[in-house]
Order: sequence, then C-alpha cells, then structure tokens
Amino acid sequence: MSAASGTLGIIMLCHTALRRSAQVVRFWLEAGCPVVVHVDRAVSDTELKAMQADLGPHPLLRFGPRHRCDWGSWRLVEATQDAADLLLRDFPQIGHVLLTSGACLPLRPPAEMQAYLAQHPETDFIESVTIEHANWITGGLSLERFTLFFPFNWHRQRWAFDQFVLLQRKLRIRRTIPRPLRPHMGSQWWCLTRETLQAILSDPKRKRYERFFKRNWIPDESYFQTLARLHARQIESRSLTLVKFDRNGRPNLFYDDHLQLLRRSDCFMARKIWPEAEKLYQFFLSDQPRKLPPVAAEPAKIDRYFALAERQRIEGRAGLYMQSRFPRDDSGADKTAGPYSVFSGFDHVFKNFEHWLGQVTGTRPHGHLYAPERAEFHGGARLWHGAISDSAAIRDYNPRMFLTNLLWATRGERQCFSYGAEDVMEHEVNWFMATDANASIALIRGAWLLPMAQRGTVSDEVIAKISRLQKREEAWLEILRSRWTLARVNVWSVGDVLQAPERALLKAVEDSTDSAALNAHALPQLRPLEDLEHYLVVLRNRGMSSQFIKEFQV
Repeated sequence: MSAASGTLGIIMLCHTALRRSAQVVRFWLEAGCPVVVHVDRAVSDTELKAMQADLGPHPLLRFGPRHRCDWGSWRLVEATQDAADLLLRDFPQIGHVLLTSGACLPLRPPAEMQAYLAQHPETDFIESVTIEHANWITGGLSLERFTLFFPFNWHRQRWAFDQFVLLQRKLRIRRTIPRPLRPHMGSQWWCLTRETLQAILSDPKRKRYERFFKRNWIPDESYFQTLARLHARQIESRSLTLVKFDRNGRPNLFYDDHLQLLRRSDCFMARKIWPEAEKLYQFFLSDQPRKLPPVAAEPAKIDRYFALAERQRIEGRAGLYMQSRFPRDDSGADKTAGPYSVFSGFDHVFKNFEHWLGQVTGTRPHGHLYAPERAEFHGGARLWHGAISDSAAIRDYNPRMFLTNLLWATRGERQCFSYGAEDVMEHEVNWFMATDANASIALIRGAWLLPMAQRGTVSDEVIAKISRLQKREEAWLEILRSRWTLARVNVWSVGDVLQAPERALLKAVEDSTDSAALNAHALPQLRPLEDLEHYLVVLRNRGMSSQFIKEFQV
C-alpha cells in the first residue's frame, strides 16, 4: 500500500452486546487500524468499564464523547461527528474512515480491504441517492422529511408525530432547504476519504447545515449523504457494508446458517449480526477465510435469497399454515403444498379401487379421510406423517387444517383419497378444495347409493338417509359448478360410468399418472350390481324422484 493512500480508520457506534463489539475492535486493532468507539449513553457505566477493561489500553484505541442516540435522531450524527473529529485529530496517517456499528462484522481480512481502498485513494464509498430516486423509503415521507418539522419521537410519541405531520400538511408548512444543498439519502454505513470527511466537518456553513438537519427525520441517512455531494472528488454510490432490510425498514439479522451466504457477498462488512451467532464471529474474526479457497462473489444470489424470504414472510409458503404466517384468502399464494386427487364414488363402483389406484399412480391412496368414525389412512395407519392422528374428534375440530397439514407433511408425494356425501362433509372444506388449483376432483354422482342397494333394505330411516345424502352431494356439486372453482373437476353419473368405465377411470387419474403406467395394469372390475334395478324401482315406488333414478340408467 502506498504511503499516500494512508491507513483505514474505524468509527464504531455501540449500544448493545458490548462483548461482541470488543471482539471486533480487537480484530481491527490487531490489523493496525485506529478505532474510535462511541458507546451510547443509555449503556450503563458498569458495562462500559467492563468493555474497556476487556480491551485494555492500546495506542490505536480511543473512546469518544457519549451521546444518548435514539433511533433516527440527530444524536447519531453528532456522535459520528465527535468520533470523526477525534479520529482525524489523533491519527494523521488515516486515508479512509469506515463508519460501522457494534453489530457489524468484517467479512474479509483488513489487509484485503486496505488494499482495495489503496487502489481507490480518492473515492468515497457512500450510498447517496437523490430523494426523487430513493424508492426504498418507507413510512410515506420522502421530500417531506426535509421540508417539515419533526419535534416528536417517532417511536415514543407516534400519535403526536403523525398528527403534527398532518397539521403541517394542512397548513402547507414548508421549510427552505439551504443552498446549495440537494437532498440525498442512503445507508448510514459509509467509508469516506479523509479529505471529504475533513471538508464536511470544517465546512464554513456547518452550523447552518446542522440547524437544518437537526429538524429532519432520520438525519443519519441524509446528512453525510447530502454533504458528501458538495465535497467529494469521486463518489461510488454504494456501501461497503451489506445490510438487508425488511418491508418495515428494519435490518434483517444474520445468523450462523448464513455463513456460506455471507462468504459470497461482494461487501467487506455485514450488518446486523445476531450476538449469539458464535460460528460467524469465530469464522470471520480468525484466519480461516484466508485458509479456504476463495469463493466467487454472488451479490445477486444474496438479493434473491432475501427477496424470497421477504415474500415468504408476507405470503407464507404454499400450503404452510401457522399462527404467524396465515395467508390471506386473497394473497394469491397456493392454498396447499402440492397437487392431490379426490375421488368420490369410485370405491363404490369398482372393486379394490384403492389398490389399483396405488399401482397405476405409484402413490399410497387413503380411504375416506373424512369418514365419520376415523380418518382412513393408507394401510389402516393410526398416525400419518407429521404425527397426524386418525382421530375423528381431532380432525373435525378444524377439518380444513387437517387437510392442509396432511398435504404439508407429505409434500413431494401426491395424496389421493376418497370423499363423498357419506363422509363428514364440511361446507368450508368443500369450498377450500373447489377453490384450490392443486386439487383434482373426480366425482360419480349418486355412487353412495350402491352399498345401500347391495344391502337391499328400504325403510323410512333409509329413505331419510338417502334424502340427506342427496342434498349433501347436491350442495357440493353447486360449489364445484361455481365460477370461483379453480380445481380440475370431472363429474359423471353412475350410468355414464357403467356405460364406459374405462373412459371414466382414465379421465379420473390423468393428472396423477401416465399412459405407460395405465397400460401396465388391468382395469379394476365393476362391483356386482344385479339388484340395483330392482332397488331403484322400490325407491321410486316409495316416492323417490324419477330424475334421481335416471342418474343410474345406462
């Protein structure tokens, strides 16, 4: 590194987890970088003294004047100014100054960062975006944060803050922006050249500028970003610190499982690190990064990772329901974790239908998951994946969540099950499946009557049961015919199936298998229906609708 380029100086703003901050300070000092630490006045003297005792005396270490720095307050800028004054005064060898927090962690060896800065001795690395293009701003205040007054604390006095903003808008109050300033915004975490930082601190209009920015909202994201445009020779409008924000403007935390992701960052620092991320601190504050083969930087991959995480935070994952991630009905996200097939009546028309279905689809078909007595899992299992019980009481407490939990716990394996009017039919479940694009529903109208026909019993109780089941099925069909239905629905009468059983079977399973699997297995046999015609005549003579009887005619 050339003598002209100078050393890297560090300003560290600390307010919590001082033991971690001390680790990072020691890391910089061992690399020969001067450090000025600001400890928030809210931190107890006991904690401060413990940190100072932990670090001990060091010729390159200073502690700056303490300020009480509320979020977004002017005190943050003032603490940075005082620390910068001290750093530039005591260490004339400094070429660049890096502003960090106590929750920041170096991602690369200091020598690598210093070599990079030596190649850009006159470049200021600070995100500085004109207010018109700062599209990440949250809270509804853009230019207004420079033209209105903000005497109230946004966190502690939120109602007064909002009301005063509304009052100023109503009264059309506008503060004048001092010339020649043009408002810019960006990340608080910058790396400025000594010359630029010194020019900002010694600007003849500094007091006037300070009076203006003190009344701004969140001035730590605009003060240096704006003034750097007046004094910098060359600005690269980006931060050397990786920070990812959520939709509410809060920084995301990095944990131990982000280690390999952070290695692929093109930044030299990362914020905000969870204080208990032991693996991150051990790795990046040691010589391990130098011993491992270099990893190609992939900033776009990191952006996609956090974009996906944010989308999942808002919408949840398809088919996952939990207290903190319950998707809205209109969220647009898939309702379930994967495709599934619902068969109604096929087990009544065909012998060993479930066995045949498992052979041609390669799945483990269930019986009637909503049977009155219990959920009929494949093979008579009492528990299914995800510790889902076959208990009818547990299932019926929330039948919709029973289905979504089953599909989530078995994602990757298509679920097939029987469902019909003889089951515990819930209006909510019927609508849920009908409006789920993952559902494939194959229904044989009136097939629930066939087991009753085989028994041959006709009584007032049986007639009442038939009427009840008929109404249930008709209500379900009404839903399936709705314009809101997204499921793939196929409906046949019993007569249609008896006339062309092969066609109905192939259509019913076309979403879950292929022609090769179908050709490899014979079709299931029809159940004996010799007594059906006589049973239908008896029902008709007992007052059953002739329209219903026609459903069974071949």
